[in-house]
Amino acid sequence: MARINDNFLKLKAGYLFPEIARRVNAYSEANPDKAGDLIRCGIGDVTEPVPEATRKAMHEAVDELGNRKTFRGYGPEQGYEFLRTAVVENQFAGLGIDADEVFISDGSKCDSGNILDIFGPGNKIAITDPVYPVYVDTNVMIGNTGEAGENGAFEGLVYLPCTAENNFVPAIPEEKVDLIYLCYPNNPTGTAATREQLSAWVDYAKANDAIILYDAAYESFIQEDDVPRSIFEIDGAKDCAIEFRSFSKIAGFTGVRCAFTVIPKQLTGKAADGSEQPIHALWSRRHSTKFNGASYPVQRGAEAIFTDEGKAEVAELIEHYMGNAKLLREACTEIGLPVFGGVNAPYVWSVARRESIRGACLIKC
Repeated sequence: MARINDNFLKLKAGYLFPEIARRVNAYSEANPDKAGDLIRCGIGDVTEPVPEATRKAMHEAVDELGNRKTFRGYGPEQGYEFLRTAVVENQFAGLGIDADEVFISDGSKCDSGNILDIFGPGNKIAITDPVYPVYVDTNVMIGNTGEAGENGAFEGLVYLPCTAENNFVPAIPEEKVDLIYLCYPNNPTGTAATREQLSAWVDYAKANDAIILYDAAYESFIQEDDVPRSIFEIDGAKDCAIEFRSFSKIAGFTGVRCAFTVIPKQLTGKAADGSEQPIHALWSRRHSTKFNGASYPVQRGAEAIFTDEGKAEVAELIEHYMGNAKLLREACTEIGLPVFGGVNAPYVWSVARRESIRGACLIKC
């Protein structure tokens, strides 16, 4: 009989978002008179159409595939140069990021889980609490944890409490860790880290030879000028950080699927023999082996959001979703719930209930 990966058995419950859907369906079936009144804030899918600039570009790309002269088959696994260049010019200008340090994929959820393929056993891993469940579950699956305790926390992970007292930006750990998951603007609390706070994390990572796995999927929702949009705005971050971004968050690509990960070529990890190895090369090798690249029409559609037309349409989408978040934040405040978020992210977090209330039906990684 084939042997399974026993680590999967540690995951006692189903993945969070399907579990939320199951409970909603069960409630709707038990209360058919109320089902139509439900406002579903648990799973973040978009409600507004994909921008017209994206649709036009994808139509044109599909037409190219119907012509022998312009047809494209397999593309570069790391992404087409036109999109990688557009990403750098529009989202990392002046930060010293090169186009070949950008890896296009079909989702940041996939990337944030798959990145563990290139990190070996024995790493001490720090994870914020509360947290996007993918970070924890993928570490369980790969064998980086022990069993879960009665409170749901897994042995072997260093949990970093995020509370109202620390404005949901955790304190720097006193112990040494090797991998650090940070997500800002945060999913699910909606809070953002300041430049000073991110600088402290970069300093810690460099002092401890740690790597920060930085999820910036919601950067396009940042409204305040003094909030960093990228970890690479912080001096020294290219020596110690990987950044994940998602077109689902920028332009509602939840059903289109496109994202990217930025890995500076100077970032290194240590092999068993003590030698330093470039993370960029390892991820490129992994990407080439296990991924055939996002489709050409999708990448053309993603490129189009960086046109003048696309930028204007994206700005309208963000204004719409942030307006929904504002309504939820104000409603919670009016009924006396202490709330956070809803300023630089489409999330509103209620401390009293310790549950996430999202700014309308929004986004899934």
